[in-house]
Amino acid sequence: MLDIQGTLVSLDLVERFFCCDLESCLGACCIEGDAGAPITKDEYELLKKILPTVWDDLLPRAQEEIAAHGVAYVDQEGDLVTNIIDGKNCVFTCYEPGGLCSCAIERAYRNGRIAWRKPLSCFLYPVRVKRLSDGTFAVNYDRWKICKCAEVLGRKEGLRVYQFLKEPLIERFGQAWYDELALTCEQYLKQFGD
Repeated sequence: MLDIQGTLVSLDLVERFFCCDLESCLGACCIEGDAGAPITKDEYELLKKILPTVWDDLLPRAQEEIAAHGVAYVDQEGDLVTNIIDGKNCVFTCYEPGGLCSCAIERAYRNGRIAWRKPLSCFLYPVRVKRLSDGTFAVNYDRWKICKCAEVLGRKEGLRVYQFLKEPLIERFGQAWYDELALTCEQYLKQFGD
């Protein structure tokens, strides 16, 4: 573990390679798993606010689920998460030609219809941030078989997890935190190599 300004960062962020390969996985992280994307209470309010803007991009089944049960629920672990349909799809998934799963929120952001990109847990994926019992934050790489192609592409491109996730890590922890992380990672790699 690395200690970056009191945050515990898994060595996986330094040692592992990663670069999303949507052509191979087709956005499986939005449709696999046992719960929706973790969100904060503020993000929950944002989801409700932007819902009219993204409504027409949502799957009909997602519209039905949101109308009946809202945009989020509390899962078995007590976390607030986006609602899902059919036991897998996040209600904000939509599909592009060729079967690529994408995010209706991010689509609206990229098209300039909203100013919010998407929930931070989605932007940070495959990294998960967890608050420990002592108040410290732990930053961990969530290895999942559906992301194997991203590990392969990351190695090919020479991108480590912390490099691939530069923008969302800065959004979550700030520029100074990220600069310290990057310097620490560089020093670690010089000392311990690949």
